[in-house]
Formats: sequence, C-alpha cells, structure tokens
Amino acid sequence: MDVREWKEQRHGRGAGVSRVVPQKTRKMKMAQVAVLMGSSSDLPKIQSCMDTLKKLGVSFEVRVMSAHRTPDVVKEYIGGAASRGIRVIIAAAGGAAHLAGVCASHTILPVIGIPVEGGALNGMDALLATVQMPGGIPVATVGVGSGGATNAALLAIQILALNDAELASRFAADRAARRQKVLDADEAMLKQYSN
Repeated sequence: MDVREWKEQRHGRGAGVSRVVPQKTRKMKMAQVAVLMGSSSDLPKIQSCMDTLKKLGVSFEVRVMSAHRTPDVVKEYIGGAASRGIRVIIAAAGGAAHLAGVCASHTILPVIGIPVEGGALNGMDALLATVQMPGGIPVATVGVGSGGATNAALLAIQILALNDAELASRFAADRAARRQKVLDADEAMLKQYSN
C-alpha cells in the first residue's frame, strides 16, 4: 500500500475494509486508559482528564472518533481495546453524546462518560444522553465541566488501583494533597478575615 492509498483509507475514501493506522517507530508503554472524544474541539474542555492521568503516572492514549460520523471506527477501535491492554475507556461527547454508550455496547470494559459542556443547553443535553443508559449497558457518568473530566480520570485510576498497590498509594497521596489544599485555604481565609 502506498501513501496515497493509506491517506484515502484513513480519511474514509477508497475501498479499504478497515482503517489503517501507521505503526509507531518508538517503543511506548502500553496504554491502560483510552480517552476518546467526539470532536477535537472537546480537547480543551477535557484536558484536565489527561493532566490527571499523567500526574498520577497512568498510561493512556487519546483519540477522536464520533458515534455518528465514524461508527465503524468506534466499533473497530473498541473491539480491539482489551487486546491492546486498555482496561478503562473514557468517552467525552457533547450534544447527543452517544459516544460513551456506543463504546459500552461494544465492550465489557468499564466505560466512563464525560458529558461535554456547550451548545444551546450548555451540556445538560449531553449529561442526560450519557447518564440515561438502558439496563445492561452501564456507563459511569461524571459531571459536566472540567471537574467532571478530572473525576473521570480519578475514577479510572480507582478502578485500575484495585489491582495495583503502587497506583493506589499515588491515588491516596493525591487525595491527601487535595484535602490539604482546602485546609490551607481555610487557614489563609481565617487569618485574612479574623477580628
């Protein structure tokens, strides 16, 4: 296959059966978490998810795919996720927000949905679409906004930490640091406004 054929398959043109993804030339740590988003415009809204995973040393991969515009890509990617070492899937989408549900329908791995804020309803539509899954196809749904993206990463880490004592220790330290930050802020407030 030449470069032109590869580009045609990658962008949905041509008669290829499956999407071709170029091989990485350097050896990378196998990703444990897949972070998917329905549109690249979602990236700034869920950046705290990747920042949190990175901070706590969890390997991840980030992809853009749409439940509506590229359903075949979603199905193929999710179908092979477990065999590639993925243990948790985080799916972020706005509007109709079907990405997490479609992912959950194609795997038995845990799926965490991030409803992305934006649009006419500022994310309320995405929240309802993500949380209202039919019985038997669970999606753990976090809140709308950057806090939700952070919590998606933390929930994925908690799931992974069930079988990883070192990760559990890093998670506990992070939680303690978050607690201390609030205590420090309270102490500063007391000093500033005490009579």
